[in-house]
Amino acid sequence: MSAPGVQSFTQQGWDQVLTKVKRALVYLDASCAESLHWGCGSTRLLEAVGGPACHLREFEPEAVGGGAQQPKAVFVLSSLLKGRTVEILRNIICRSHFQYCVVVTAVNHAVHLTANHVSAAAAAELEGQQPVFEQLEEKLCEWMGNMNYTAEVLHIPLLLAPAAPHLALTPAFASLFPLLPQDVHLLNSARLDKRRLGSLGEVDASALPPELLLQIRCLVSGLSSLCEHLGVREECFAVGPFSRIIAADLANYAPAKNRRKTSAGRASVVFVDRTLDLAGAVGHHGDNLVEKIISVLPQLPGHNSDVMVNMVELTALQNEEENQSMVAPGCLAQSSDMAAKALWEALLNTKHKEAVMEVRRHLVEAASRENLPIKMSMGRVTPGQLMSYIQLFKNNLKALVNHCGLLQLGLATVQTLKHPQTAKWDNFLAFERLLLQSIGESAMSGVLHQLLPLIKPSSQRTSDDYSPEELLILLIYIYSVTGESTEDKALAATEEKVKRALAQVFCEESKLSPLLQKITGCDSSANLTFHLAKVAVDELFASLRDVAGARHLLKQFKSVYVPADHTHQATYKPLLKQVVEEIFNPERPDPVDIEHMSSGLTDLLKTGFSMFMKVSRPHPGDHPLLILFVVGGVTVSEAKMIKDLVPSLKPGTQVIVLSTRLLKPLNIPELIFATDRLHPDLGA
Repeated sequence: MSAPGVQSFTQQGWDQVLTKVKRALVYLDASCAESLHWGCGSTRLLEAVGGPACHLREFEPEAVGGGAQQPKAVFVLSSLLKGRTVEILRNIICRSHFQYCVVVTAVNHAVHLTANHVSAAAAAELEGQQPVFEQLEEKLCEWMGNMNYTAEVLHIPLLLAPAAPHLALTPAFASLFPLLPQDVHLLNSARLDKRRLGSLGEVDASALPPELLLQIRCLVSGLSSLCEHLGVREECFAVGPFSRIIAADLANYAPAKNRRKTSAGRASVVFVDRTLDLAGAVGHHGDNLVEKIISVLPQLPGHNSDVMVNMVELTALQNEEENQSMVAPGCLAQSSDMAAKALWEALLNTKHKEAVMEVRRHLVEAASRENLPIKMSMGRVTPGQLMSYIQLFKNNLKALVNHCGLLQLGLATVQTLKHPQTAKWDNFLAFERLLLQSIGESAMSGVLHQLLPLIKPSSQRTSDDYSPEELLILLIYIYSVTGESTEDKALAATEEKVKRALAQVFCEESKLSPLLQKITGCDSSANLTFHLAKVAVDELFASLRDVAGARHLLKQFKSVYVPADHTHQATYKPLLKQVVEEIFNPERPDPVDIEHMSSGLTDLLKTGFSMFMKVSRPHPGDHPLLILFVVGGVTVSEAKMIKDLVPSLKPGTQVIVLSTRLLKPLNIPELIFATDRLHPDLGA
């Protein structure tokens, strides 16, 4: 049996769910569906349910109830069993004929006690009891209409959607994003009778709104379950003010204290704020095919990290737009197809050119195994060549079924290579490299000035020009790489020119995208005046200043920009790379910006004594397992970089990259301008 990891953790959770679902109607919320999608696939769930009909339904207010022939229901939920979630549960059950209900929540009972304002002391006295779950079981029987019917409420930690053995995502926390300096003003407005916060560095758990604090506790609950599965006692570290709050909560999470006493293994869990380096998320330096697929293909509905692959080419239908919705889309996650899964993991871990050749190799081998009439051609791989191999499977149902996962990944590759946005990728990369050289040669005003000619209204844009959303991506790149710059008249004047040009472009858009609607506060371009657009752009630039100042509190990781010298051009050095290199620095200096979070009096005494005695402080490079959690999203290229870098710095060390979501460049402006960052909707 292989060592426990993110895939076995997810598999174990779903195995527990599958024991409950025989002949049941199964209701899943979106986050649990995403965990299933990447963890073991819906086919396994349907097989466990049994019966000829499809018994999977989305957990939402309008969900269809169970008929007279459907007496059993299983609800698999990522959220707290409270508030709106319980209302939806009640409404579905009341319009059904259930006699047996099972409710699975990914949030453990201890967090439910916190959500119900039970003090830590009172919660400690309830150890081993589950009054919140027991009360809900009674309610379920009441809603079913007979107290003798069967109801069961249990916790299964369905936290992760494992994209690979080294990379897993937390779908229920896809919107969790580190705070920005502008959020301090909002926090202060709710602290009328308390001391004002001066900066993000002063924000601690007590300053956060209760909904955000509860969201963090739900995440911590799941991470503690993961550490239990891995059999490790974790030391918690943080880079950045928001990560510090999460790391401290995990370090001091009461249900974890007994677990840690008996854990044989050791691990370092390092949380890193995404906001400290947004250039890595919006940049185009990642030479990875999967990153391009995720960026250009449409998002799979209800998912944060997978895409829709158009499968019409494998049918007799014409590949017209109206036919695309008639055929179920393909996707990237191939959790139950071992051959396709192997290809997917190869694509994650290779550069673009090698990945395309790997797709061709897999298609050729599959066609050969099925005795399809393949014509071999060497040399450069083209979309047309890949398509010709894929078309061989079209009229052979057996071959199509046998290699369905592989064909989905093949079509995703073809559609990405042919996509106009892929051609633009190199334009972005060239401009980003030009900006890096400009930063060293001129002031910030000069760097911004290079952007002005690219800002064009829709009437003057060609397919090679940048849309308003793409201009925002470039602006975020500029401000994140440059960091804090001294304000002068030249910068203020250039910023004003860029602002006015952007406001004009917003006004002249024939249709406002969802992102522009969010930024401008207008749902239609007809209602957007220049004045409204300019006000919105002024606020946008205030956010960009926040992005530039995100590393203000750091001492060691203050810059991601490496200036040019006599032999090398200026480059971008990812913050995550700097963090990993510092963790495994052979000289083992005390980390300056990687802060250890103590988990009680013993740790505090160690830290205190270390000031005047030879007591070693906990160091993130001490343990055989490093779990690096990027709060706010990670790119495929970053995950690959970390996976490759750790064993090169310290052979034998295992690394797991966790994050809230897989990122594409457009996600970052969406997350920065999200209005619910401080007050997440927990369904409670």
